[in-house]
Amino acid sequence: MRRAALPVDPAAPGGLADLPPLREVIARHGLNARKSLGQNFLFDGNLLDRIARVPGPMVGQTVYEVGPGPGGLTRALLRAGARVVAVERDDRALPPLAELAAAAGDRLQVIAGDAMAVDAEVVAGRGAHIIANLPYNIGTALLTGWLAGDAWPPWWASLTLMFQKEVAERLVAAPGSHAYGRLSVLAQWRTTAKIAFGVPARAFVPAPKIESAVVHLVPCEPLSGASPATLAQLTAAAFGQRRKMLRASVRGIPGALEALVAEGISPEARAETVPVAAFARAAARL
Repeated sequence: MRRAALPVDPAAPGGLADLPPLREVIARHGLNARKSLGQNFLFDGNLLDRIARVPGPMVGQTVYEVGPGPGGLTRALLRAGARVVAVERDDRALPPLAELAAAAGDRLQVIAGDAMAVDAEVVAGRGAHIIANLPYNIGTALLTGWLAGDAWPPWWASLTLMFQKEVAERLVAAPGSHAYGRLSVLAQWRTTAKIAFGVPARAFVPAPKIESAVVHLVPCEPLSGASPATLAQLTAAAFGQRRKMLRASVRGIPGALEALVAEGISPEARAETVPVAAFARAAARL
């Protein structure tokens, strides 16, 4: 969904510039981060603005955000000129988000609910960008869902997502590397994936035990006409037993080994050595 570009004036009276600091909002509402919800808050305005700029100019664009919490990234997206549809399941965050929505006018829609149950395409519209500091406990599940659609190009224009650094490295890993795996194949067979920049643990409150990274994914021409479900099944089997040769790991899928061999892959090979394109073409054969 695209709207005509509008001039953005962050200094307008009664607008975003008059909002209290994020730390003050969190203290007033008693909005401490909850580990059970995978929450870690970012306060650094410069870092948040940098995330908002990753997909390019946002003026007039629609952004779908998951887990805005107190609204730090949401503020940055609004400052960048975007219209934001934000889904939040933590009831404690709804009052501060309502204050933010009042300051943003019609450029912020807050949906109270679980992002795993929301139809993102319906609420955000085709052409929206997904930008989010994803809750750690559902981030991978949301990503694989966005990558799994049968229709391609997908409804979303790009994904800009914060992940644990380890997960981010898996998404962009090359065959033969220690990080290469099922997520690498699912992401790379029909998107261009790159790590935009890393984020140290100290940038979050509370500080997690691990570092994070922002990953940017843009749809591209698929490497084959495979069914996403078939590719997911093939890679789950192949990487589910990484130390085994393919002749053992994929034997539960009829025709899988023959399809890989037809792509020039040895039955004695292990999954981490098989290129993304070979997996994609083998899945298409199936």
